[in-house]
Formats: sequence, structure tokens, C-alpha cells
Amino acid sequence: MSALWVDASNGAAGDMLLAALVDAGASLSTVRSGLDTLGLPLSVEISPVRRHGFRASYALVTSPAESHVHRGLSDVLALLSPLPGPVGGFARDVFTRLAEAEARVHGTGVDQVHFHEVGALDAIADVAGCALALHDLDLLAAPVRVVSPVAVGSGTVHTAHGPLPVPAPAVVELLAGAGAPIAAHNATMELCTPTGAALLATLATAWGPPPAMTPRAVGVGAGTADPPGHPNVVRVLVGAPSGAPSSADWISSDLMQVEATVDDLDPRVWPDLLSQLRDVGAADAWCVPALMRKGRPGQVLTVLVDAARVDLVCRVVFTQTTTLGVRLQAVSRRALRRDEVSVAVAGHPVRVKRGHLGDQVVTVQPEYDDALAVAHATALPVADVLATARSAATPEHPR
Repeated sequence: MSALWVDASNGAAGDMLLAALVDAGASLSTVRSGLDTLGLPLSVEISPVRRHGFRASYALVTSPAESHVHRGLSDVLALLSPLPGPVGGFARDVFTRLAEAEARVHGTGVDQVHFHEVGALDAIADVAGCALALHDLDLLAAPVRVVSPVAVGSGTVHTAHGPLPVPAPAVVELLAGAGAPIAAHNATMELCTPTGAALLATLATAWGPPPAMTPRAVGVGAGTADPPGHPNVVRVLVGAPSGAPSSADWISSDLMQVEATVDDLDPRVWPDLLSQLRDVGAADAWCVPALMRKGRPGQVLTVLVDAARVDLVCRVVFTQTTTLGVRLQAVSRRALRRDEVSVAVAGHPVRVKRGHLGDQVVTVQPEYDDALAVAHATALPVADVLATARSAATPEHPR
């Protein structure tokens, strides 16, 4: 079983992560062979460079200029379809996250999103190349894939939508949606690109310092620029999990529990309220019925959240409900390490979340909305779609 730590304290981009994984031992020929199956005019070269006085590897993806091509999500997913099993699933998940983030930023549906920079062939090569490299390093199914707090930079970046503030809106959406911590950095440049953020959000099973592991390889991937103030690189450590068995079996964390009792709120508000709480970073949010003073029916709202985001949760509760106060309590949580894979059912993708207890997959749960969409498209019973997706995502042999 392998473990991964990604040091994104100086940011991340797709080409940087690809170079770091190859530098850590992923086979460049395997990456090239996998990209060849896409039938696209792509080539990848890895060369040694120096950044801020340190050695690194640089990935150069060569493709025809495509500034006029704007691809939708379905177009990109179709291009990725030749990639095998978990490799294709990871790559599709990355672009799906990008599309969902762009849709939220622009206030449109996912099917209306057209990729500009990230839809170019070089970005497809970065994402597919990273998927192939992760698979070659036995990391796609690894339950321990930790990413450090992510440096995003500051200033302005020029895009197809014109100048945008750094971090770009899509980067903020991607990292916030994944619960990723952001690291302070003095660079006045874009350090984390949307493609980089989507890759980190997809591969991370946890965020923080290096996990207990025995490193066997380190990889350093360089960005194009070599600014004087910092090394423009992303580092990866690849090794085997180590330490006490319990630390490898699950993730322990300290959270805050925010609780409020409400007895005069329009019940139609609750579903959107719970969604808003998760959008600002709540690990979970729910409500249960309670009998209040004078026999009035009410709800007890409970939210689990990282201490750094308690104020955001409280603001939502106070502005969206009628409560005059909340109760705060520190709690400890143990959570299974998890990953998400994409499997094909009747030719349609279904995302599946999996929970890992140590090196064993113990929970396999397909996304119901994906399964329902497949059922509608194929006339299959949704129960059959769920069962097929669950079976396809379950390893045949314990790792």
C-alpha cells in the first residue's frame, strides 16, 4: 500500500504536479502511451531545471494552438473515454469538479459551461497525465493521500474572461468545496491554477502536514517562472504508511459542534439552510424534531465544523434562522479515509465514494443523482444502476 503527501505551500498547477509525479518515479513512457490512446496531437517532455537555486523537473506539453476551441464538459469527457478504469474515472472527476466550480462562479448550469484555458489540449494532457502517473505509482487507490495547505498567491491574472483577481474565483470554489486550507504567501502572482486546484481537490483524502509514512521517493515539479522570492515548485513524497495502526485506519480530527433550537421557522427554509451551511465548510449539518415550550413543534439544528469556520457557520445560522443564540461544544471525530472513483454503467459515468479502513474498502456508495440520471437515460431500474456501480467500484481483492 502506498501513501502520498503533496507540498502545495508554493502553489500547484497541472503541469507542475505531472512533472513532480514523474520525478518521483512514475514512468514517462507509461504516461505517453496512455495519452496516445486519446488520439490527440499531444507530446510530453520532461527536462531538468533549477528554481530558486534548487533542482526540479519541468513538464512541457506540446499541442496545436487551440485558442478558438471552447469545449463543454461532455466534449472533454468524451475525449477522455479511452482511458482505462480508475485512470479515466479520476480524470473525469477532475474535469467534472472544474465544470461544477465554473457553473457556480457564473451562475449557470454545468451543461452551459464551456472550458477556455482548462479545455485546451495541454490541460487535458496535464489531467490525464497526472491520472496515469498516479496509477503507475499505485496511488489512485491509496487511502492516504494528504495535501498541505495550498498557497494561492495574490494580484491579477489574465483569462478568457478578462482580468481576474488572484485567487481566481474557480480556484476559491474548488478549494472551499473540498474543505482545503489556504496558506498565506507573499507572492503577487497566481500560485494555484484552476486545473491545479481541481487535481488537488480530487486526489486529497485529507489536508495537512505529512502523514506518518516511510518515504521512498520525492518528486519536485517546476512552474514556468522562476521568481526571486520563492521556489516555484510543487513537491510530492511517495512512500508507505507507518506508525500506530489506528492512525492508518482512520482520520482523527477536532471539530466544533454548533447547535441551535428553533421553533418558529418556515419548514421550507430548512433544506436550503443545510445546503448553505455545507457551502461555507460545515463537515455535516442536520436537524431533528423537538417538542418546545407550550407544546410547540421545533427543530434542533446541529452543525459540525472546523474551529476556523465557526464564525461563518454562526453568521449563516443567525441570518437565515430566527434563533437568538447558539451553543458551542468541542467534539472529536474519527472518519474513514475516503476516495471517489468514476465507473461506467451502460456507457454512462457514475461517481462512487469509498471509505477505507486501513487498506480495506469497507464502504462503497454511488452518487444517487448520477445513478438516477443513468436510469432515466437507459430505462434501467435505479436500484440496478446502483448495484452495478457499487459492484464495479468494489475491489476484487483486498489491498
